[in-house]
Amino acid sequence: MVGLKPPEVPPTAAVKFISAGLAGCIADLCTFPLDTAKVRLQIQGEVKIPRTINSVEYRGVFGTLSTMVRTEGARSLYSGLAAGLQRQMGFSSISIGLYDSMKQFYTPKGAENTGMAARLLAGCTTGAVAVACAQPTDVVKVRFQASGALSDSARRYSSTVDAYRTIAREEGIRGLWRGTLPNIARNVIINCGELVTYDLLKDALLRAQLMTGEVGPVGHGQVPSLCPQRPTPGSSPPLDNLPCHFVAAFGAGFCATVVASPVDVVKTRYMNASPGQYRNVLSCLLALLVQDGPAGLYKGFVPSFLRLGSWNVVMFVSYEQLQRAMALARPALA
Repeated sequence: MVGLKPPEVPPTAAVKFISAGLAGCIADLCTFPLDTAKVRLQIQGEVKIPRTINSVEYRGVFGTLSTMVRTEGARSLYSGLAAGLQRQMGFSSISIGLYDSMKQFYTPKGAENTGMAARLLAGCTTGAVAVACAQPTDVVKVRFQASGALSDSARRYSSTVDAYRTIAREEGIRGLWRGTLPNIARNVIINCGELVTYDLLKDALLRAQLMTGEVGPVGHGQVPSLCPQRPTPGSSPPLDNLPCHFVAAFGAGFCATVVASPVDVVKTRYMNASPGQYRNVLSCLLALLVQDGPAGLYKGFVPSFLRLGSWNVVMFVSYEQLQRAMALARPALA
């Protein structure tokens, strides 16, 4: 099983936009419990200085998941899922769906290949714009994931809609965009780590023809993209198939986790903080370093990698197949 072949006609920007949002939702549905475990480990003991062993409630990824199921029920693993899916429809659609368009925008006219600078600029641009648009959904998602450990009477919000309303009423509209700067920093780094690494790895695999399986067409006369097109006449077509997508996505997930974990920990704690708990992002970072030391910046690294690695695999494989299916369906619907 190698999936659908790349279409003869390149997918449009609209097809990529919709496919990326749907692929992000599919990936979230598959990996959301790991994301929740990551959030719980990142915020664990954040206000207890110094922290004692007795204050540690969660130990490791699977220990966290089993503790949550035992103490809160299986539904707690998906607390905040509605906001998470809302986030993906906005965030993934922009950050991933518009990446190829921005890459072409930054590529000088007449250039045969897309340089590293154009790829990085495209990743930074789409990542920053996506956060600016989808930040409220991320704030609500993190707070739901974090508050699941509290009793029903202590929980801040009764539903996703109530969360948006309550945050806007109690903290102002700015509260919905709480932690935007660290989130932009995190997602710019992750976007570059994911998309640029995936782009480069996939391009290298296709050029080296390392993956075996059914042959599919490759790009010709266009800026390299996440969905290569028709082959150069006279050349052997590379293997643009599911194994190629899987390997490239797995490598992208690992690179993104390594570079983004420190910013992710600070972002999660700052977004979950009560009003006045931290003066700004810097004070949140300093409090984290005082409490946990430099190792605290990689708190929850294993669930972060398990989640981000698996999320990348599911997302990119789904994204490639969805845009190909939509491109193939277009003539039939016309």
